[in-house]
Amino acid sequence: MYRLIGIDGGRYNTWDLNSGKNVIGRKSGTSSCDFMVSDMAVSRRHAILEISADGSECTLTDLGSHNGTYHNGKRISDRVKVKSGDNIQFGSVEFKLVDENATSPSSVKPTQTQLSDYDPEQSVLMPMNEALKPLPSKVNELPELLPTLFDIANMLVLPEPKEMMLERSLQLATKIIPADRLAVLFTSEDQSEIYTGAVHLPDGKDPGTFTLSHTIVKNILADKNAILIGDAKVDSRFSEQQSIIASQLKSAMAVPLLDDDRVLGILYADTTNPLHRYNDDYLHLFAMIGNILASRLANYTLLKERQLKEVYEAELQKASSIQKKLLPRAIPEPPGYFVHAFQEQCRSVGGDLYDLEKLPDGRLLFMVADVSGKGMGAALLMSNILASFRILYLDENFNLTRAVNQVSLELYKHSAPENFATLFIGLLDPKENKVSFINAGHNPPHIVRRDGTLEFLEASGTMIGAFDFITWSEDTVVMNPGDILLIFTDGITEAEKNDDEDYGDERLEKLVVECREKKPDEMAGIIMKDIEKFVEGTPRSDDITMLVIKRDI
Repeated sequence: MYRLIGIDGGRYNTWDLNSGKNVIGRKSGTSSCDFMVSDMAVSRRHAILEISADGSECTLTDLGSHNGTYHNGKRISDRVKVKSGDNIQFGSVEFKLVDENATSPSSVKPTQTQLSDYDPEQSVLMPMNEALKPLPSKVNELPELLPTLFDIANMLVLPEPKEMMLERSLQLATKIIPADRLAVLFTSEDQSEIYTGAVHLPDGKDPGTFTLSHTIVKNILADKNAILIGDAKVDSRFSEQQSIIASQLKSAMAVPLLDDDRVLGILYADTTNPLHRYNDDYLHLFAMIGNILASRLANYTLLKERQLKEVYEAELQKASSIQKKLLPRAIPEPPGYFVHAFQEQCRSVGGDLYDLEKLPDGRLLFMVADVSGKGMGAALLMSNILASFRILYLDENFNLTRAVNQVSLELYKHSAPENFATLFIGLLDPKENKVSFINAGHNPPHIVRRDGTLEFLEASGTMIGAFDFITWSEDTVVMNPGDILLIFTDGITEAEKNDDEDYGDERLEKLVVECREKKPDEMAGIIMKDIEKFVEGTPRSDDITMLVIKRDI
């Protein structure tokens, strides 16, 4: 029988594989998987392990997973044969394939070395800072001590799966710790459950049968103490606990695996041999081994976090690329007008949007919006708004008020109350040089007249998606020769210095009047340079979008 062994989120898994196809994937109500791996790096239907009817052959096939399936460290693209002892990785979660018929269980025998003749009290609770004090000289003189500690310390840099590292470390520990059982245990997030991460047991006992006293766990997790049970039979704190591992238990010890003040797991050992009753010296030595293991586990945690971050960043980059492609690739310019659009996001994805579309009758439709919130949620909302308006562009009788109302109602129906957007949308008629517009709660765009006069296109209604009723009215403004229309998002006026001073409306108004003779792209460049000079390197917290339309002289 083939078995898949590994650790998923701290839980020790041992899965018996049936003849035929065994689908491995992430837990999901829409996926039909035989074995669930809850890690986010695993796809819903990630891979298949197929066992032949007679059990003589096992093959591995990737199901087009996002983060890949690996066989002995190599990413697979085709169906491959796997055998007992091979390492299989789904995303960032590693497992080992074991053929129970082809391999015999580990039966490494513990050393018979006696560290001390000193007979301590029946049980000891010892803070870890006390347990990690230098070892007594008599312990340092053990011939196998330094080579074994050196081998265990080497695991800090070896690039091997966590499950393999834990198994090997427990086998190494038996060289200096006489034990019938050695185990690394992990707890659930709320510490209500304990999972076996790795175990070393004689005579091929099933790791699934391993249990531990709740009393011991409470002492370790709550007080972060190392614990030594000299003789469980005569210790009043443990003799009544029915969850002690075995009735023949003579001595046991356990130490927390600490990363700063966080308990990553528990290292446990016990013995039924009365000649191997543990004492303080054993506990000090055990704590040292636990400290090395904790450092290695912390490295795995950091690696896991880095891998998840890389996956997330890859998704963000993909989303950013998609979002940029949603924006207009070419800027349409009606006869007698210059048009320039600019956008700079403060994150990979954002909630600012703009759009330009030349309608069949020659009018230019333009839009700038600022979605509530930031990040991925705002980006999704932005794409929905943009797609909704673009569908309405196809209407031969396109009407601003009707379009804004329809999109707003859809946004209101299908999004949370905090999801809304400010919007400025307009239609430029180059024949009559008129701009019809609706300002739905957006920053008032600036009309810069050729003589330096400044006008503001104030809001004619509330933001879209906030209410289920119509509140907008359509207004009109005339574009004279040399006039400029500047539409922007509040990332400009709310750009901040370290001292929390805003760039502000007055600074922008003065600047656009001063550079009114410039072309639209030049004006946008001057504004951005002035903002960068103002903020003095302070990271921006909001997106910046500008749309500049200028009538030729």
